[in-house]
Amino acid sequence: MKFKKLTAALSAIAVAASMNVSLLTVGAADEELPQYELKIGEVTEAEDLVDSSAVWKEGIYETKLPGYSGEGFIYMTASPYAFKVDAPADGMYDLSIRYVQILGNGESRQGSFEVNGVKYTTQFAYTKEWTDKDVAKIRLHKGMNTIRLTCEYGYSAYDTITIKEADFPSLEIADDTPCDGDAISQAKGLMKYLKSVYGKNILSGQQTIYGGGHGVNTTIRYDAAADKCVDQEGNVYTFSPEDKGEYNNETVVWHCTGADGQVYSYDTQNRGYKYNEYDRELKYIKETTGDMPAIQGFDFGANCPCYQWDDGVVERMIDWTNNKNGICTASWHINVPQSLSDYTLGEPLDFSKTTYSEKTDFSPSNAYTKGTSEYDYWQLCKKNLAEQLLRLQDAGVPVIFRPLHEAEGNPGTMPGDGKGSWFWWGKEGAEVYKTLWKDLYKTLTEDYGIHNLIWEQNLYAWSDDSALWYTGDDYVDLVGFDKYNTQYNRHDGKTSGPNLDAESGIFWQLYKHVKGKKMVAMPENDSIPSLDNLQIENAAWLYFCPWYDEENDPKFLSGENYQDFDEYKKLYQSDYCVTLSELPDNWLSYDGSEPAPVIDFIPGDVTGDKKVNVFDFIAIKNNIVGSMGLDGMPAPHAFAADVDGSGTLGLNDAVLLSKFLTGQNAKLTYYKG
Repeated sequence: MKFKKLTAALSAIAVAASMNVSLLTVGAADEELPQYELKIGEVTEAEDLVDSSAVWKEGIYETKLPGYSGEGFIYMTASPYAFKVDAPADGMYDLSIRYVQILGNGESRQGSFEVNGVKYTTQFAYTKEWTDKDVAKIRLHKGMNTIRLTCEYGYSAYDTITIKEADFPSLEIADDTPCDGDAISQAKGLMKYLKSVYGKNILSGQQTIYGGGHGVNTTIRYDAAADKCVDQEGNVYTFSPEDKGEYNNETVVWHCTGADGQVYSYDTQNRGYKYNEYDRELKYIKETTGDMPAIQGFDFGANCPCYQWDDGVVERMIDWTNNKNGICTASWHINVPQSLSDYTLGEPLDFSKTTYSEKTDFSPSNAYTKGTSEYDYWQLCKKNLAEQLLRLQDAGVPVIFRPLHEAEGNPGTMPGDGKGSWFWWGKEGAEVYKTLWKDLYKTLTEDYGIHNLIWEQNLYAWSDDSALWYTGDDYVDLVGFDKYNTQYNRHDGKTSGPNLDAESGIFWQLYKHVKGKKMVAMPENDSIPSLDNLQIENAAWLYFCPWYDEENDPKFLSGENYQDFDEYKKLYQSDYCVTLSELPDNWLSYDGSEPAPVIDFIPGDVTGDKKVNVFDFIAIKNNIVGSMGLDGMPAPHAFAADVDGSGTLGLNDAVLLSKFLTGQNAKLTYYKG
């Protein structure tokens, strides 16, 4: 019998107070409340929230604006307008405004508003007709709240303002069938499993480094006289005789392997051997939470035509899925020459002369135009990628594939113009980008016969215009938002430190972009949202996936500026979050007939009070003394007591729990028999 665990050990000595610092939780003092009040659930005339001297009628200067309701409207210029709202409960509310915006040449203009002192921005599209706009889903605390409307980069006129309890549409309409009609069975199983989780739980994820990252030097040397690889402790490492070569007139072995299977590569600089600690983040998560993420993020960026080296990504992905039962996702940081004049097709190019940024003369529209240098280069890119993907397909490994990511970047001056793009694939605008995506999709599926991919596309939510970047239902399985708001675009009322916002508004904006037909994920992030914020704000992200730690900074996973470690562990150790050990064994063949895993206990929580403390130790000791064993304790407490995972209850469980409670770095587990 196999029992699903809730999480790994819950710290019993330092139980941190739950933090709820995300959206809109700070109330204004009574003496700071404005004079006018808006009633929840009622359509309020904007002119009723201001002094009569601020009411406009008929039009704005020479432009007539007929069709407004009530006695007039307000024109947002230099002065902010504030009003109070009495909310019946802490929760999410819909803010909508009926407006016109007649400035510029058809361009959107940025407006802003504050809720209890926390600022948000939104885009008002150009319109001469009074138009209803769903501005945002906002979180109000129970009691009196203050809303301030402010102008920013362009003025708008407001006719009515409405705040009502948030209406959340159904997540059930999301598709669970891959857009690739020839998808392999494992990809179909993964999609159905993802759908079973969506809206009920969140999958944990972690991006790991690629290429030559997280390098670790060793004392291993090749002794040519003895023809063996050995380290300072005398440990001998195996190698293949065919892997010998010459370097600086000396015989070397390019790779050697330790008893644990770790492969070490020859380092020409120090003439020793090193390895890349690709699982550094996974080890950290295991040590911090007691478990590992359900999803591991990889990258195919090492297979660039300018510089191609084998960083073992395929082997690591196969191992993660087929040996560890984990889900793979992968991005594709594909570099191009900064200047095409520096590059000869098929020849290596110094890494410093390549980039994946927009700072290149490489044209994305030329990439799918025959007869251009970019076209020839792009064909090599796809060929190299296909070789990796076919190996994964042959091994039965499905991949949540996220190529050409973050295309929109910052919003441009006109809808979909690509002027704010960060990467070369988005710099010529939305239409070129979507054509490039379709070209990649068709090449991989039709020309190379690759059908193990779940296609995930990054989208943003700067305004409704962000939906212009969506390639379409026939080419996309999932959509995702990359959340980096610890330093920028934060609206939690803080200026530094972890940002635990759940970004519910962005989630539902992406839902709107795809009409709810695609599941919505958070494939990259800095700070992980808090459990409380995720649930209270109904931000139903399919999964989260922090970026890896840089060698110095930023350290997105382990840095105190980016993660609140108590909240991080709380989320990992909750019923809501699915970790590696909680993935069902059959997710590769999931057919939807079984519910998502039910999580029912915490290792060490014998008393069932959702904590691990001295009372649990006493309960284990009493059961040992009474010779009750596991059979004498009701489930799930019996399994929680078996903290060494042996399948029996004994003295070792009591000793292990004692060490854990006294901070001796003991790891609690559970029985997998």
